[in-house]
Amino acid sequence: MEKAENQGELSSENTDKNLVELVDRCARKIFAKIGKAPALAAVLGSGFDQVASAIKPIFEVAYDDLPGFVVPEVRGHPGKLIYGELAGVKMLLCVGRAHFYEGHEMSAVTFPVRVLGRCGVKDLVLTNAAGGINSRYRAGDFMVFTDHINFTGVNPLRGLKQEARFTDLSDTYSGRLRACLTRASQKSGCRLHEGVYLGVSGPSYETPAEIRAFRHWGADAVGMSTVPEAVMARYCRMEVAGLSCITNRAAGMDKTRLSHEEVLRRGKASSRQACELLEAFALEYARAALSQKENRTVSLKPKRNLRLGSKRHSLGAQ
Repeated sequence: MEKAENQGELSSENTDKNLVELVDRCARKIFAKIGKAPALAAVLGSGFDQVASAIKPIFEVAYDDLPGFVVPEVRGHPGKLIYGELAGVKMLLCVGRAHFYEGHEMSAVTFPVRVLGRCGVKDLVLTNAAGGINSRYRAGDFMVFTDHINFTGVNPLRGLKQEARFTDLSDTYSGRLRACLTRASQKSGCRLHEGVYLGVSGPSYETPAEIRAFRHWGADAVGMSTVPEAVMARYCRMEVAGLSCITNRAAGMDKTRLSHEEVLRRGKASSRQACELLEAFALEYARAALSQKENRTVSLKPKRNLRLGSKRHSLGAQ
């Protein structure tokens, strides 16, 4: 019964209060299966779905069995939540996403991110396939976000009642997580750039004139997702990393005609490298977390009391 009702649970008529209740209900269902959630989660977009095969699953559930989750209709987005271990590191994986261009409300597009935040996830990696605007980018390269430009025409926080909707996006993308991805690329041998991602609503591809304008604005890659999720994640006080697989050069940069089939083909060709990159990232993330924990432990150790009367530590000693 819940599966049949799930498709219509999110609509434009939902109030923020109802949405919060739905987020809580979904989070409770996940809690009941996995207990305490891990600190790390990822959303796998086009070109990254094969990462799911590299994870050692502990629990897996289809989106249509989770209250409020929308089942993606786009190829390359299976639509399931996995709790498991990637390279020995526990994490939650959203395999596939719903897109604004499919006709969904922003509340539906960003719903999984709100649920992850409610479960206690602290760090979120958002992945996608993107077109390269920067002339140095080649198909098969990866780009870690330094920032984004929201050209979707909407903001996912619109209509929310809490003061937190005035979210500061000055540091949307975590330098700590970006550093882990950079080290991971060096370990895995992936060609990784740092750049600015521009999000559009889709579903049509951009015109050559738009791409020239986007380049002038400072964009390095363009795609039809991720930005709304990143904004919502910051609203939920999660740290965020954005990672694109460059599947093609953007419109007008060569004579190749753009198509979703070509994006999927290029993404599949890069899937092995995507797996290796995220596995290496999981290890770097775990090492960084352990190092941070050890540093915190050292800083909390009580300092030895100095004996003021001793010759070495006496204020009068010369």
